Amino acid sequence: MRTEVQEKALRAVVAAVQLPSVSDLEFESSLAELRELARTLGFRVVDTFIQKRGSFDTTGYLGIGKRQELAAFIAAHAGDEETADTGEEIGMILVDHEISPSQARNLELETGCEVMDRTMVILEIFHRNARSRAARAQVEIARLGYMAPRLREAAKLAGPQGRQRSGVGGRGAGESHTELDRRKIRDRIAELQLEILAMEAERKTQRARRQERQGLAGVALVGYTNAGKSTLMRALTGSEVLVENKLFATLDTTVRALYPESVPRVLVSDTVGFIKNLPHGLVASFKSTLDEALDASLLLHVVDASDPGFERQREVTEVVLGEIDAHEIPRLRIFNKIDFVGDALAQSECRARLEASYPGCIVMSARDPADVARLHRTIVEFFQRDLVETELFLPWSAQQGRGEIYASCAVLEERSDENGAFFHVRGEAHVIESLKGRFAVSG
Repeated sequence: MRTEVQEKALRAVVAAVQLPSVSDLEFESSLAELRELARTLGFRVVDTFIQKRGSFDTTGYLGIGKRQELAAFIAAHAGDEETADTGEEIGMILVDHEISPSQARNLELETGCEVMDRTMVILEIFHRNARSRAARAQVEIARLGYMAPRLREAAKLAGPQGRQRSGVGGRGAGESHTELDRRKIRDRIAELQLEILAMEAERKTQRARRQERQGLAGVALVGYTNAGKSTLMRALTGSEVLVENKLFATLDTTVRALYPESVPRVLVSDTVGFIKNLPHGLVASFKSTLDEALDASLLLHVVDASDPGFERQREVTEVVLGEIDAHEIPRLRIFNKIDFVGDALAQSECRARLEASYPGCIVMSARDPADVARLHRTIVEFFQRDLVETELFLPWSAQQGRGEIYASCAVLEERSDENGAFFHVRGEAHVIESLKGRFAVSG
């Protein structure tokens, strides 16, 4: 099964089996999510073929009748020169589950169309969007992990060539092509894991030095992909970050300072979004991508209040946070996109319902300056809860220290007499102690 989407494969169909254990709401939500994933890859989904079954067909995922129906639909959009020239042919079947190579191959043979399962769709998106060295290494590990267990089955499908044994060409005596490929994959994964460990150690050292030097506090935006985290990031930091209505538009972690700046200075990070049925290999491989969340003092769990399935999305995020050991970090639940709920009455009712169900939450729109300012105050208050207050005295002969006082702590009051200036300040304990050691303290 090819992993790169061809230029001509712009139109696609979605195929899905609804099992008895899956509710209609959950099934429709999963299909909607796959369509969004397809749009992120550049596909336009033209139709959806669904089937209710007690289990997946072991031969081709869908039952034989539904496969024939799907093949006829695809054939009707192919084989015509005019259709081909206008790009109307269907180039991909997107399956809303992870399927085996034999199921994919049989489905391809019967329909004459390439097949990508849900896991491969996600992997392809991650592959395209990874920018940093660490993210690219993590993506490669996930892709190799996806391929490894499929090699043996793929070799069986390929016939005797995939099982040819020889002691030449770099293979050990009696080692098959498949075994050699699997060994190469294991070696490459081990090599990449060592690189990631080295990068993680380097990042932690740099972060520790930065925090020690500047006394920074950390906030991480976490939540379901497309919940509006990047829009909120831009609103909180006044920075230009990618805001795109696509799943996984943000893959590498972005870090910016909270604006207007506060005491202590707060760094805000936007992390990769979570998704239903995120392949376990990706959860493990992207743990370092979520390191900003693990290092944060406060998590902002962003939920799309306008999505009917937001409760499922909230649960997915909670599960993944537990898997990366971030469940003990203080958390503030943010219900975003309230402006997409409906008219003023609908928004008011939704706000009241959420605030009653989730005490302490913030219901807001990242596009409303008043809501953003309220969230900004809440974040600052969280980090100021352990600040200490004192009074500093700065003689007129040492006024060069004035800028440092204002830069390193909050000046609540300033007064002066003939000897110099008095500053009533609030700041972090270690900063206050440092200032006390350099400037005279009144009282």
